[in-house]
Amino acid sequence: MKSDTVARRVLVVDDEPPIRRFLRATLASQGYEVAEAADGAAALEEVRRRPPDLLILDLGLPDMDGLEVIRRLRGSGVVLPIIVLSSRLDEAGKVEALDLGADDYVTKPFGMEELLARLRAALRHRLQRQGEAPVFRSGDLSVDLVRRLVTLAGEEVKLSPREYDLLRLLVAHAGKVLTHRFILKEVWGAETDIQYLRIYIRQLRQKIEPDPERPRHILTETGVGYRLRAPD
Repeated sequence: MKSDTVARRVLVVDDEPPIRRFLRATLASQGYEVAEAADGAAALEEVRRRPPDLLILDLGLPDMDGLEVIRRLRGSGVVLPIIVLSSRLDEAGKVEALDLGADDYVTKPFGMEELLARLRAALRHRLQRQGEAPVFRSGDLSVDLVRRLVTLAGEEVKLSPREYDLLRLLVAHAGKVLTHRFILKEVWGAETDIQYLRIYIRQLRQKIEPDPERPRHILTETGVGYRLRAPD
């Protein structure tokens, strides 16, 4: 059993038995306890009866859309991490799932290593929100949220107040994809022109990326938003 997954319980919600079996076997081999549900109603009941640490959710369920499952869970105050797993390729579907409260989105067919990495990042993000040390480190980037100090390879990086607010938001959700709409609302207070966001992302990359044209820290999720690389 892996030390970072002890006692982590994952609920897999998918109407395809082969996918559930595959995920159960793979996740169990990594030390996770796995529960299954074949439709939305069973998933909601399982979460009510015995809340898991994380939910892997297919959007194409037979009784209700996976988006409705997210809507009901978040509407009832459930805060567990949700990773959406779907064959849907449309960007609008990704954005809607994330805006409803999903933490991440992996498209079928998927690589298991990618899914495991997203799962670890979602669990780590949950722990951070519960009170981990307020210093973020990823590669040569360090952000001290108490001292408002940003360093790159040990050298202090000077940021404008807006740049810092944007980076702080990304740090608070490190490893999670944030939609354009969410970022604009949180940093600007309203859904302003997305071009403002692109300008500030570009400015941030100029200051914290070794190669701004090939960013390692602030990653673009095409048509959806941005993701800050999870801590090492």
